Amino acid sequence: MTDPLRPNADIDPDDIPSNASTVPALGDIIATRFSRRNMIRGTLGTAAIAAMTGNSLLTVLGSPAQAGETKFSFAEIEHGVDETHHVAAGYDADILIRWGDPVLPDAPGFEPRNQTPEGQARQFGYNNDFVGFIPLPRGSRSATRGLLCVNHEYTSHRVMFPSGFNDDTRRFEIEMAAHGGSILEVARGSDGRWSVDGGSTYARRISATTPMRLSGPAAGHARMKTSADPSGARVLGTVNNCAGGITPWGTYLMAEENFNHYFIGSLKGHPEQRNYARYGLPSGRYGWGRVDPRWDIDKEPNEPNRFGWIVEVDALDPTSVPVKRTALGRFKHEGAETIVNGDGRVVIYSGDDQRYDYLYRFVSRDRVDKDDRQANLTLLDNGTLSVAKFDPDGSLAWLDLVWGEGPLTPSNGFSSQADVLIETRRAADMLGATPLDRPEDVQPNPATGKVYLNLTNNHKRTADNTDRVNRREKNIWGQIVELSPPDGDHAARAFQWDILVQCGDPRRPETRAIWHPDTSENGWFSCPDNAAVDAEGRLWIATDQGGNWSLASGTADGLWAVATSGPGRGTGRMFYRVPVGAELCGPCFTPDGETLFLAVQHPGTDGTKQFEGFGRRSTFEDPATRWPDFEDGIPPRPSIVAVTKKGGGRIGG
Repeated sequence: MTDPLRPNADIDPDDIPSNASTVPALGDIIATRFSRRNMIRGTLGTAAIAAMTGNSLLTVLGSPAQAGETKFSFAEIEHGVDETHHVAAGYDADILIRWGDPVLPDAPGFEPRNQTPEGQARQFGYNNDFVGFIPLPRGSRSATRGLLCVNHEYTSHRVMFPSGFNDDTRRFEIEMAAHGGSILEVARGSDGRWSVDGGSTYARRISATTPMRLSGPAAGHARMKTSADPSGARVLGTVNNCAGGITPWGTYLMAEENFNHYFIGSLKGHPEQRNYARYGLPSGRYGWGRVDPRWDIDKEPNEPNRFGWIVEVDALDPTSVPVKRTALGRFKHEGAETIVNGDGRVVIYSGDDQRYDYLYRFVSRDRVDKDDRQANLTLLDNGTLSVAKFDPDGSLAWLDLVWGEGPLTPSNGFSSQADVLIETRRAADMLGATPLDRPEDVQPNPATGKVYLNLTNNHKRTADNTDRVNRREKNIWGQIVELSPPDGDHAARAFQWDILVQCGDPRRPETRAIWHPDTSENGWFSCPDNAAVDAEGRLWIATDQGGNWSLASGTADGLWAVATSGPGRGTGRMFYRVPVGAELCGPCFTPDGETLFLAVQHPGTDGTKQFEGFGRRSTFEDPATRWPDFEDGIPPRPSIVAVTKKGGGRIGG
């Protein structure tokens, strides 16, 4: 979810794309598709094609409702940017937990000038991203008590540590402890407010040093072995956990995204040179390798192969060992959203969050066993990983990444399925997958059978390289793609695709945004990132503009409710806005739709030089905001927010 246009960011994706594929990108495909006469006539169910006046598109691309109509009843808030957060009238937005608050019963209190690795390992971590809710008791649909599973993506050291903090070993150990995830038991009281159970036996912190197990086809392979782990089946920790997912059997999926940033060293003469170059390794944005040899590829050449996976955690068993499921492929996973297919198999969608990379799908071999949870705990070790190829006629083909088929053979450097999965990106290149503009969250909608793919942006696109997902060069606005499995079959070989929204300010001709003509003054947004579907099957979109917010929209990030059916299809309403420099992540509803958990990460960090003349980099001592505490000496703190409706009722009306 990080973005390279963040002048104040401590970590971001590579500015130079590592994918040299010549396959037409989705922007080219969109341009071809929507220029065809048959599309103007609506032969694929398109309701209306935008009428063009110069560079301005006046209506929405998309399909009419199959059934029902998306409706929202709240009065939206306004665009803007300031030091605090804002929520729609009639709602409360309460801080549930902040960076440094206790997670484990023996955690110390938050002392920002006296942080320790031991304390941080027991406290809520930094930069909270994905949020998932598992009802308690197990197997229930409880909406008032459950486990909140939260990812901690990365650290922002300039606002996290005082300027005189120069002990690298201690700082790096604190950063490692601040990564990973937190599992919290939460409950809603009789007053409607949520709180964390500080004595819960479920409480857990996962970090960059937590012992984990590797499973699936790549586990134990020679390329996974290190001096510390000659078995190739054990690994310490997880990093850069962006979005994720909750499985139908109540486990927590943590996606490892920009893992390349944690390694230092040289590729010269390196045995994994081709493999690592495709992932942007080494990046060296973190200096951990200066004090811990496993983050130095010259000392541990195989260690990076042990990152970039999906980690499954049994949140209901605090003694369980997290498992990296290699069958789901190795790439910069944005998330891992699941849905049970009609035939009982589980399907997981995941975007590879980098410019010109791909959309993936995993379909399990076996079916979910509703009566035997234990049997489901190995379900993700066997199945078929595939990658998407978009075609101009509105169809999408899923190409299987199976060793021995097509180009995935020894002659191309793939000697086993383990090689295909370790080098998932190169395997997808060879199959001719469609390069995308930073595929982020992929959200299936159980109520409609549709799937929503958020493509955040691609400012590297040039005028002579406009692609058919996007005719816009220097695309800093992004778009939302709607995928339609035939008859709701998420395991089908072919889907249909359409555009729900081409984002940006519709009043600005240079954005060439595509919105419904009834879009309100505040209903448009840029850079869609995370998504959620509520209890009524309605779509909610969180945004991440990074440091380019002043260019993309001139307003802070936030959460929008987006209509996906009916006459208002493609319109949005602004529901929540974050403080300056923050990104909104992890929208998550309770089963009854009456609580919405939001993750606000890196407040006071992104693009703060543009904030009301704030012409310097935000620091611990002088941040752009001190949200949410607003106390002298307390830096901004990434936090989880619990949103409820005053007087009760479903979020959004």
